[in-house]
Amino acid sequence: MTITATSILASVSNAGKRIDTLLLRYPRFIHAEFMTHRQFNRNASSSRAIPVERLIADVDRDPAVPVFWGNNQKGMQAKEALSDHDRAATEALWYDSARFAIETARLMAGHGAHKQIVNRILEPFAHINVVVTATEWDNFFALRDHEDAQPEIRALAQAMKSAISTADTQHLYTGQWHLPFVMAEEIREHQGLMDPTGNLRAVSSARCARTSYLTHDGRQSSLDEDVALGKRLTKSRPFHASPFEHQATPYVCGFHDETDQRNFRGWVQNRALMEKSL
Repeated sequence: MTITATSILASVSNAGKRIDTLLLRYPRFIHAEFMTHRQFNRNASSSRAIPVERLIADVDRDPAVPVFWGNNQKGMQAKEALSDHDRAATEALWYDSARFAIETARLMAGHGAHKQIVNRILEPFAHINVVVTATEWDNFFALRDHEDAQPEIRALAQAMKSAISTADTQHLYTGQWHLPFVMAEEIREHQGLMDPTGNLRAVSSARCARTSYLTHDGRQSSLDEDVALGKRLTKSRPFHASPFEHQATPYVCGFHDETDQRNFRGWVQNRALMEKSL
């Protein structure tokens, strides 16, 4: 099983306030726990968007499994490990269930069922890719990098800590933008897209929506495709707003409204400014 955290972008404002965007991969079965942290802005890979055979291949290659096989007891924490015999039997049953889910998914797909149905069968054994942006992390780490946390989310929290502590940071000044998934060479090459319409912000939003530089079928997207997707997300009703929560510019007291920070501290959120202009 793979639990990883990769720094996509880390920025520090002239006032010394930091913002980080991470790309996470973790078992879907802990996603509900991760979603309880409201200081985070998130976009996640969707079972409704990933082609069935691509998800099957992922589950077959790297199924999500527990990192600790605990013995049943009262309470939420499994303090003691299963015996070697019981662990081997339980682990074998888990892998058998994953293989059965794969075969069931293939049969359902063979009958023409849509991926939004078929992929649900695979979810207990699937990983999820999540892009997360935040300025405040302490509460999450205090709760999740703790002996009482579920082992899988503790492993995720530790990976996130490591990614943040080792990330290279860029320094941004007033009017400059934290743009996850937009490369420095793209900013240099396409300065014309940094006009008030914010097309490079749209590019970042499109890539955050997909949690990748790649399309859902694994192909590298073009800049034009990303601009177009960003515009579609903006113009759709209801407004698909969450991908626009990852871009930010340094907050300046007296120049920006304090509420424009939303759940950031020291940074103005792109979505806040967009909603003002709609």
